[in-house]
Amino acid sequence: EVQLVESGGDLVQPGGSLRLSCAASGFTFRSYDMSWVRRAPGKGFEWVSTITTGGETTTYSHSVKGRFTISRDNAKNTLYLQMNSLKPDDTAVYYCAKGDDRGQGTQVTVSS
Repeated sequence: EVQLVESGGDLVQPGGSLRLSCAASGFTFRSYDMSWVRRAPGKGFEWVSTITTGGETTTYSHSVKGRFTISRDNAKNTLYLQMNSLKPDDTAVYYCAKGDDRGQGTQVTVSS
């Protein structure tokens, strides 16, 4: 059974930083591209970023490019999202995803 457990969400001021983590289990983590998606209040899911199996290629949505960094540690079966220069528009529940599988999400709130 695929399990994805996100953590690291918090309330942060505009301009601040957070690092999200996603602990994966139930599948061979190193064999899959992994992504982060988010869902803002009252909106649908938005793709944020994807990283290939070995971390050699990363892609980002226009809205986060240059501010967020996706990474992974295949030895620890863990996916990360470093978020810098956070804006109120980044407020959302953030989910790690393996294809259509997602975890329960972690809340990020950017507000003064």
